[in-house]
Amino acid sequence: MNWFVFRNNTVERFFPKGYAFSGYEDVSAIPADADGYVWFYQAPLGADRAALVEVIRGYGEKFRFVLEQVAPGKPFVVLTMTDAYDVPLTEDDHSLAVAVAAYNAGVYEAGERCPQVKVVDFNEFARNYPASELLDWKFFFISQMGLNPRLTKDFQAWWNRKLDSIALRRKKCLVLDLDNTIWGGVLGEDGISGIRIGGDYPGKAFLFFQEALLALSRSGVILAVCSKNNEADVLEAWEKNPYLVLRKEHFAAWRINWNDKAANLRELADELNIGLDSFVFLDDNPAERELIRQLLPMVAVPDFPAQPYELPAFFRQCVADYFKVYSVTEEDRQKVAQYKANAARSRAQQRFSDLASFLESLDIRITIAGADAFNIPRIAQMTQKTNQFNLTTKRYADTDIQRFVAEGWRVWCLRAEDRFGDNGITGVILIDGDAIDSLLLSCRILGKGIEQAFLKAVLARLKDEGVKTVRARYCPTAKNAQVRDFYERCGFACVAEEPDGEKTYKLDLDSADLEIEKYYQIIWG
Repeated sequence: MNWFVFRNNTVERFFPKGYAFSGYEDVSAIPADADGYVWFYQAPLGADRAALVEVIRGYGEKFRFVLEQVAPGKPFVVLTMTDAYDVPLTEDDHSLAVAVAAYNAGVYEAGERCPQVKVVDFNEFARNYPASELLDWKFFFISQMGLNPRLTKDFQAWWNRKLDSIALRRKKCLVLDLDNTIWGGVLGEDGISGIRIGGDYPGKAFLFFQEALLALSRSGVILAVCSKNNEADVLEAWEKNPYLVLRKEHFAAWRINWNDKAANLRELADELNIGLDSFVFLDDNPAERELIRQLLPMVAVPDFPAQPYELPAFFRQCVADYFKVYSVTEEDRQKVAQYKANAARSRAQQRFSDLASFLESLDIRITIAGADAFNIPRIAQMTQKTNQFNLTTKRYADTDIQRFVAEGWRVWCLRAEDRFGDNGITGVILIDGDAIDSLLLSCRILGKGIEQAFLKAVLARLKDEGVKTVRARYCPTAKNAQVRDFYERCGFACVAEEPDGEKTYKLDLDSADLEIEKYYQIIWG
């Protein structure tokens, strides 16, 4: 992405290639061809506090001016202001802190009012360093650098995580060991009442950790268990120990046995129908961690803390490294229930001898709705996260989706429900004129023909609106091979194929087979 940075200090070295920069405090030129904008104004440095307060107020006015000028569909990432050098001469002089707080309050208000504005708390980065390390006066006086250049790599890693957060990219599943990981002690030796959770240390540290993990789950991260234990003992502990915060209902799946944990993680990935690269694995045993690192290098395996009192800091770092996103959707909050419902569907399917009878028994309802303020964040999130059933694998931010709608694109999302539950928004199609730009579905609803029913319903709608021919493309990636012939299976004619496997398609709607099986109930929302 071609970013343009508004700044008041020298910050070029902290951003990667592809970024352009304003002059110091210069807002006279706002390039219209930029894909997005960054506002990075640091607290001014000096001894005249009254003058500094006025400068900060002026920065707020500049920010509001620029925000009014930029195109509404383009992302505008704003870093909050952190006061790196404040020397009040009296204890009752809070003027600079108040000015910084007022500036940041204005930034946050803009973020709440304007969907394109994404506010990033720069203090999250700055608080990791003492004032003497955050600011190097030599470089400030030589080249007006308000941030120590020795922190370049740290800042770039932090900035990349912030961009992932804004794009709603994060790991999907946290897999937990049990003994000495989410409770103290060994269940098989100490018994249900002997494991340490709550009460005095170290139990209160594990209680804090479980409460934090539950909050993480409620934000849409799937929790699973991979533990060497007797399953009956764990199920009894979940039921009978009154101090456990995390219980059976909070986990989407588990493997509690004496098999090797690499094999168990593979089984969990199959059951949850997500890739192993979406997993983060926590285990207090360094040998188990090393096994996963060696056999499943795509799984993230952070080092677990040696002492329970380190768990709060460890949890914060895990959130920052793997799970933090700018916002969460309602679908995120329902993840555990949705994955449990999928397991129930799999068990129910085993009772039927043919797929059609099983599908008819599900009472499948497919609701197709246009993009709006409520579902656009989820639509953008799906473009960022969906890999396997994704015909073009284009990644879009919510501001991109808003711009497409404003430009007249047809943007529809799919909500799939059946007698086992509501899967939420699990399908997206973006159509620019007569061309399908993107078509993607969540893996957890595949295998029931919903993808074909969704596409046929959309094509029928296009036909009713007077569209004669629809164009589409398949762009191969390392993960979407399963859909390389999807358009052919839906009646599209391949009109060109490139050496790399990219295909171009065309479909004549007048002669297309758009009949949908009767066991799908299509609802246009």
